[in-house]
Amino acid sequence: MQKIPLTEYGAELLRGELQQLKSVARPEVIAAIAEARSHGDLSENAEYEAAKERQGFIEGRIAEIEGKLARALVVKPAEIHAEGKVVFGATVTLSDADNGDEVRYQIVGDDEADIKHFKISVNSPIARAMIGKEEGDIAEVQAPGGVREYEIVSVEYI
Repeated sequence: MQKIPLTEYGAELLRGELQQLKSVARPEVIAAIAEARSHGDLSENAEYEAAKERQGFIEGRIAEIEGKLARALVVKPAEIHAEGKVVFGATVTLSDADNGDEVRYQIVGDDEADIKHFKISVNSPIARAMIGKEEGDIAEVQAPGGVREYEIVSVEYI
């Protein structure tokens, strides 16, 4: 089984979603199915079909999250000792080689990636270009408009 890297925060998000699905969403959909059944003929009951479909989604998501948590490799960025290399969990400040604009990203797991909060997936092109590099190195990222170059200004493990 392949391990799934998660930060502590990402693992906590998944645990919270799992708790919500099991304690709120699952009972709600069970009640909706019971209500739809009480209306009689199930063969033409759109409410019943919608509730069953929702139940399938919820149960599938519960199984997916439980599987991810079972295979999780929880990383505590503050405890990483990568000697300045860009690794999973690192927070990296980049400078665009073209215009000098700086941006700061944390490299996180797929489930916790959120560009609005400057968290990028370890599987994103920019993260893959940075992994293994150090401060001062240039990361070349294949973008739709061509290759973009970013200088790694700093690497932090926070």
